[in-house]
Amino acid sequence: MALLREYLRQEMPLIQKNNIRMRFLGRIEELPAAVQNDVRESMEKTAENRGMVLCVALNYGGRAEIVDAVNAILAEERGAAVHAARKVTEGDLSRHLYTDGLPDPDLLIRTSGEMRVSNFLLWQIAYAEILVTETLWPDFTRTRLLEALVEFQKRERRYGGIREDDATEQPPARVAGE
Repeated sequence: MALLREYLRQEMPLIQKNNIRMRFLGRIEELPAAVQNDVRESMEKTAENRGMVLCVALNYGGRAEIVDAVNAILAEERGAAVHAARKVTEGDLSRHLYTDGLPDPDLLIRTSGEMRVSNFLLWQIAYAEILVTETLWPDFTRTRLLEALVEFQKRERRYGGIREDDATEQPPARVAGE
């Protein structure tokens, strides 16, 4: 936490110069009070910036985020007249996630060859392309990022749909016992 606090103090002039808005994702209220203050101050100082949004995940877990969103919806409902048949929608949930107001990621880059998402942005990466690289995070350079973006540009985004040529192919064989 000391490194985070030092970084926020040292880098704030550069963050401001580059018009970067900071967001923190996670259960910030569970962090030490001094860290909470620094986080709040960083968000306040950059709130009017309209360039890139830098999201820092602290005390974050994707499952916890979904639980927190559902609990926020339930808390809203307690204060309002609720219809018994009301159902929570994807939009309701999205509006209560830590990333409310931000677009879902198009690309998730997973370093160190790990073939898992590690409880990270579980809801938001539903249609993200995933690129796995053996490169370790400390060695992930600007050049490697550009290579990843070039690879991403070659992909066909379907957002859960199928390609037209897939629709004319034979259906997959059934598994025995189906």
